[in-house]
Amino acid sequence: MKYIKRDAEEVIKKQEKIFRTILVTGARQVGKTTMLKNLKSNINYITLDDMLLNQAANEDPNLFIKSHTTPIIIDEIQYAPDLLRYIKIEIDNSEQKAMFYLAGSQQFHLMKNVSESLAGRIGILNLLGLSLREIKEIDFHKEFIPTQTYLKEREKYNTKISYNEIWDIIHKGTMPALYQEESDFEMHYTTYVNTYIERDVRNLTQVGHTLTFLKFMTALASRIGQLLNLNSVASEVGITVPTAQRWLSILISSNIVYLLEPYYNNIVKRAVKTPKIYFLDTGLVSYLTRWKNKDVLESGNMAGNFFENFVIVEIIKSYYNNGELRPPLYFYRDKEKKEIDLIIEQNGKLYPIEIKKSANPSKEILSNFKVLEKVGTVGEGGIICMYDKIIDLDEKNKVIPYQYL
Repeated sequence: MKYIKRDAEEVIKKQEKIFRTILVTGARQVGKTTMLKNLKSNINYITLDDMLLNQAANEDPNLFIKSHTTPIIIDEIQYAPDLLRYIKIEIDNSEQKAMFYLAGSQQFHLMKNVSESLAGRIGILNLLGLSLREIKEIDFHKEFIPTQTYLKEREKYNTKISYNEIWDIIHKGTMPALYQEESDFEMHYTTYVNTYIERDVRNLTQVGHTLTFLKFMTALASRIGQLLNLNSVASEVGITVPTAQRWLSILISSNIVYLLEPYYNNIVKRAVKTPKIYFLDTGLVSYLTRWKNKDVLESGNMAGNFFENFVIVEIIKSYYNNGELRPPLYFYRDKEKKEIDLIIEQNGKLYPIEIKKSANPSKEILSNFKVLEKVGTVGEGGIICMYDKIIDLDEKNKVIPYQYL
């Protein structure tokens, strides 16, 4: 099976020169273990999916740590959270760098235990599915930002990605298994969802009705790119709002769902304070909302939402894959319904972006960018779309093809 090189490998290489423990978090099947084993093929590997090892790690975590030689990869670390306390003791008594490589999902519980046991002693990386750059084997690693400098440098690595191919990727999603071997889309996601609900969801909370939880996931998937309205979702699914809030936190902590926060401050008091919802894998959305192939998806009524979701997540990946745990990404919407799809905040500037499933975007789309002039310094911006060339729309804004993500 061909290994697809991950951009985040460079972050791991930097972290292991600084930290004694490295943690890779992410949803199931995004390639955490594969990346670590590829990078560290010569060191010990154990997984707490193994019931005997799991039992030993939970019954006597101190002995478990002492009985394994470092450096070591410990997979599914969330199944034995008490190990973290003894890993701390072990690394505090050693000068050796990169002793433990940990991998796990269920980020909420993991990060809570990490912050209690290993604060300041651990390098953390959040891994998502394959990026467009990784799928196309593009050796470019910088965070996306719509500046002339970025676009000029990115152009050196530009690879043609056809309209049909981009919709195939959007429909299929970015799980590595779908790009490494012959896989059946329906079978893959059926297994994925069943495993996720049976393993992660049941471990995080008492979800008695798994079919209702699946219905909840589907209701959220049908709302990608929209302001989150949990009252509406709860009503549709037939659960209480507190239950919907608890279940949403599960989807966030297990890297299924991402909430894009609105940009507001004391000056923009009329800005909405409700986040927008996106899924971190568009293939999972295709499966849940029953878009059977790329052709019906591309021509369907959710096509614009799918394209926006895809672009947002590609930009998130460009930050995660550089070691950022909190990408500086926001959107803007006010009570007059003026909206900007994405704002990147960097170095005291706001970089506005619109995302359109169009090959011929109108310059009028940029009109809402002016609202940001009241709240801060506005940098370069643009419209990410289906056009195949960069075009200047005015002195600060450009048409930006999706190939430049």
